[in-house]
Amino acid sequence: MYKLLYLSILATLFCSQTSAQKKLRLLTYNIRNAKGMDNKVDYDRVAAVLLQAKAPIVALQEVDSVTKRSNAVDVLQQLAQKTKMQAVYGAAIPLQGGKYGVGLLSKEKPLQHYTIPLPGKEEERVLLVVEFKKYVVFNTHFSLTEADRLASVNIINEQATHFQKPIYLLGDLNAEPTSPVLTALQQNWTLLSGTALTFPANTPDRCIDYIFSRNAIKQKHMSATVINEAIASDHRPVLVEVK
Repeated sequence: MYKLLYLSILATLFCSQTSAQKKLRLLTYNIRNAKGMDNKVDYDRVAAVLLQAKAPIVALQEVDSVTKRSNAVDVLQQLAQKTKMQAVYGAAIPLQGGKYGVGLLSKEKPLQHYTIPLPGKEEERVLLVVEFKKYVVFNTHFSLTEADRLASVNIINEQATHFQKPIYLLGDLNAEPTSPVLTALQQNWTLLSGTALTFPANTPDRCIDYIFSRNAIKQKHMSATVINEAIASDHRPVLVEVK
């Protein structure tokens, strides 16, 4: 009797752990180097937002690495230490003695990562590709120029052909839901995050931050939320959960 009870408990624990492992939370957040709507730079404030979201994948945009304007602080490493996550940086341009680009925080250690240049007339952009055991994450911050954004979609689509596992595309795309850029993307990608308003953070009037998926045939879309955070950055964070 006790043996059967013991086996039943083990089976229940295994099933609940397996179910939990199948859920994935993804967050995208343009943090403006942790400079809030009050013009104060506060890494603890941004880290608190990330910790509250409890997402094992966090894509960040507008991230300095040891630049003069950020007082030689490695912003991504600061946030990695505060959230106890792995950090992968993707530099887009050299800036003030350091670099400027995007970054990814993750609970799991990546298998590999690399960057692909993207066009930007006002400044060069980048696609950060991070591969994990069961999926791949693309993180980017698109140009302010529509022609550059459309060209970036083609580059991203080409990169996606290199992987058979599920791919998640997160970022600030500087394009609204009815734009040609979103139309082009949705020919090959599934929009997970919806079109709730994300910018500016205090009184948002447009959606320019998104999460997409591709190759996720068995995926169940569970939820999408624009987090009600109005001060830590000039964008609001976007959270998606899939199963």
